[in-house]
Amino acid sequence: MPDTTKIVTGPNVRFAYAYVWNPRKMEGEREKYSVSLIIPKEDTETLGKVEAAIRLAYDQGQEKLRGDDGKILPLTAIALPLRDGDLDRRNDPAYSRCYFITAKSAIQPGLVDASLNRITEKAQFYSGCYGRASIHFYAYNHDGKRGIACGLNNLQKVRDGEVLGGRSSPEQDFGSEIFE
Repeated sequence: MPDTTKIVTGPNVRFAYAYVWNPRKMEGEREKYSVSLIIPKEDTETLGKVEAAIRLAYDQGQEKLRGDDGKILPLTAIALPLRDGDLDRRNDPAYSRCYFITAKSAIQPGLVDASLNRITEKAQFYSGCYGRASIHFYAYNHDGKRGIACGLNNLQKVRDGEVLGGRSSPEQDFGSEIFE
């Protein structure tokens, strides 16, 4: 079990809904950077670290997790960041046989490649690429909603993947025929 709520995932996490260049405003929140981390169900090492860090965040944040009656709500009664893609995103093949977490931050995450070089070109980090994420978990109580959230620290792109979001490449659109 980790002694911290901060973890680094394995290298096979796929990034989706990657708002890492510009923050976006979600309903009821201030602007934040965010990314959906798609974790294959067979990545039991990463999932074990996530579950242990969530449990530790729960244990450390119990003051925020008290119900209206003053009793600490059980872990099963609060919102949790780890979700099952086969249940919650069943119509999206990118989430099939995976769990996912949405990680957010008010501060732009650091972005590096496999050699730890800073990524500064938007085309180099996109929804669909794979890598590792440095994230942390914490308890919250906001407007009567209680749970464990996931904070976003840094992202490392390890390899390319098919772009998510319905956008095609020029090669897909125009094929291999060359005109001169």
